Order: sequence, then structure tokens, then C-alpha cells
Amino acid sequence: MVSAVATPPPVLLSPPHLGGAEIGTIEASFAEGWLAPAGPVPAAFEHAVSIATGFRHVLATCSGTAALHLAYRCLDLQPGDHVWCPGFTFAATISPAVQMGAVPRFLDVDEACWTLDPAALVQELRAAARTGRLPRVVVAVDTYGQCADLPALAAACDPHGVALLSDSAAGMGATRHGRHAGHGARMAAFSFNGNKIVTTGGGGALASDDPLPIARARHLARHAREATAHYQHDTTGYSYGLPSPLAAVGLAQLPLLAARVAARRAIATRYALGLADVPGVRLMPESPNGRSNRWLTAIRVDAARFGMDREGLRLVLEAAGIEARPVWKPLNLQPAFRSVAHAPLPVAERLFAEGLCLPSGSAMAPEVQARVIAVIHDAHAAARRD
Repeated sequence: MVSAVATPPPVLLSPPHLGGAEIGTIEASFAEGWLAPAGPVPAAFEHAVSIATGFRHVLATCSGTAALHLAYRCLDLQPGDHVWCPGFTFAATISPAVQMGAVPRFLDVDEACWTLDPAALVQELRAAARTGRLPRVVVAVDTYGQCADLPALAAACDPHGVALLSDSAAGMGATRHGRHAGHGARMAAFSFNGNKIVTTGGGGALASDDPLPIARARHLARHAREATAHYQHDTTGYSYGLPSPLAAVGLAQLPLLAARVAARRAIATRYALGLADVPGVRLMPESPNGRSNRWLTAIRVDAARFGMDREGLRLVLEAAGIEARPVWKPLNLQPAFRSVAHAPLPVAERLFAEGLCLPSGSAMAPEVQARVIAVIHDAHAAARRD
């Protein structure tokens, strides 16, 4: 009898990495009778996020998108206001603003770090000031765990009175200019989705050193209910709080943040070493004044030198049971935003044509990563033979 050859387990892009203490914190939440987004567990999680990030004031939310929505509300975004963001980002960066009636505009990113280009922003703001069409908000994005250059972006925005918001959904544990992701903007939104470095399964946070917007966001996240015996609301709000059991997961995860970042950075280093001799493959660069958390390791594939384009490589990896994903499709190319005005986005469009995110889960063993690297080597060799 011929024995079947075991199929190796799939290699996922960024699965949750549980540390083992989550069951205990969830059980403690249950034992104390806390399920709703209220009580001591979310408050303790907010305190833990404050310690991890250095922000004085934090609100835990049901998602990073909810945190962004609350931030737009706290900035008093109105229908017809203009909001600018990089075209190279996930749709959630701008979707809440569009749903509020704002007018979006997409700007290009810096090829050296893949985040919003401060020089391009300066030029765009000067041109907008001449026409009297300045944006109300500029949103920076921490791309794949690399912090945007918030001091430079704030220096561009401040003379025009434009608010700067940081979409730090992927930035937990990353730094730039020696400060944690999000510092330098009026508010920062974080995500604890299941694929993030630390997770609550689904959740987010809005953070600021200013207590006023966080207090306002907290009010809105609880349906804007006033402190009366009866139900009374001064405006419309949302049910955006983080349930206690999910906050309990986050309480178990946050103490592991430094170790998780170290693991992801080690994975990026192994990719850099293992792919150094593969023509046409280069890793996403790291800002010289920053320390990325390397949430996802992204590469660019030069089809002429490698022998196939990034989509060809993705399909080869998929056939080997390895999940890889193209980098963000620029917002100007998304059907949802086909009519939106945008600056020229040559860098964002090149990144999409060439960029691929590789498996980066912090629990990925070196021998599993070696399998990914070997498939990429073999794909190049096969392409050259053809």
C-alpha cells in the first residue's frame, strides 16, 4: 500500500497570535458579570492602551473604523467639507467621511517609505489656499506598520489651520522620531482586528492627548445619551463601545506587544536575508527616522528581472498553500471612488502593480517561513527556465 503524502498546512497571511492568557481574562469578565461595553474591563483596556502608546486619553471602540468615524465627528466634519488622504490605503480611512457627505481627495505617497508625501502635501495645500478650497482634515496613514511622518505633515497643515488625523490602524507598537505611532496628530485611531499585531478579535481605539475630543467621542459612542434617569439625547450617536469580553482579550494581548513587534521584525529580517539574492525582489523600505512594527512584510516584484509579475508570483504561492495578498489597490482605482478628484498618484499605482504582502504572522516558525522563501526562489528559477 502506498501511503498518502501529507499536505503541509496552509500558511496564512497574518493569523491571530494568542498568548494563552486570553481564556483567563475572558472568564474573569464573565465571572464578574460584564458582557456589555461598560464597566471595569473596557476601562482597564483603555488604560493599558494609554500606557502602550503614551496617549493620555483613550476610548475603546468596536472597530478602528468606528474610531475614525468618531474622530471625524469630533472634528465637526460637515457635508461639503474636503478631506484629503493618501490614495494608497484601505477604504476605511476615508469611507466614514464620505458617508458623512465630505468631499475626498487622494494624494500620493513617498516612494521611500510608502506613507503620505509631506512635500506633495505642502504643494497641494498652497494651491488649495490660493483657490480658497482648503481641506478641513488631512488624514495620514501608518502603512503596514510604518508610521507616517506626522511632524512634517503637521508642519504643512498647521499654517493653514487644517486638522491632522492619524489612521494608525496598523501602527500599534511602531515609532517615528522616537514617538509612538499617532503622536503629532490631533487624534489617532487604532485597530485591534483579528489580523493585527495585538487583537481583541474586533475592536479599535481613539486616542489623544487632548481630553475634550475623547470625552466627546465617548458621549457619541454611547448614543449621545445624557446623564438623566430617562433616555435623553442631545444629538444622534452610535453603539460603538467595545464589549467587555473583547476588551478582556485585549488585556491579555497588550503585555505581549513588544514581543510581537520583535517577532514581526525578525520575520522581515529573515525575508530580507532569504530573498537578497533573488533578482527583482525588494522589501518595503523602512524610514531612517522610524521603527516599523512590520505588521506585514511587503515586497515589490520587478517582472522583467524576476521573470513574472507580482500576480504570477501570488498565484504560485497560492498553489503551494501560501496566502499572499496584493498591496492596497489605490483608492482612485476603486469603483466606489471612480468619480473622486485626485492628485497624480504614480507611486501608489506602481506600488499596486508590483507590491505583494507575504505571510507575516508573529507565530510563524522559521522553518515555515523558509518554505515561503523557497517557493519564491523556485518561482524565479522556473520563470527563467521558461
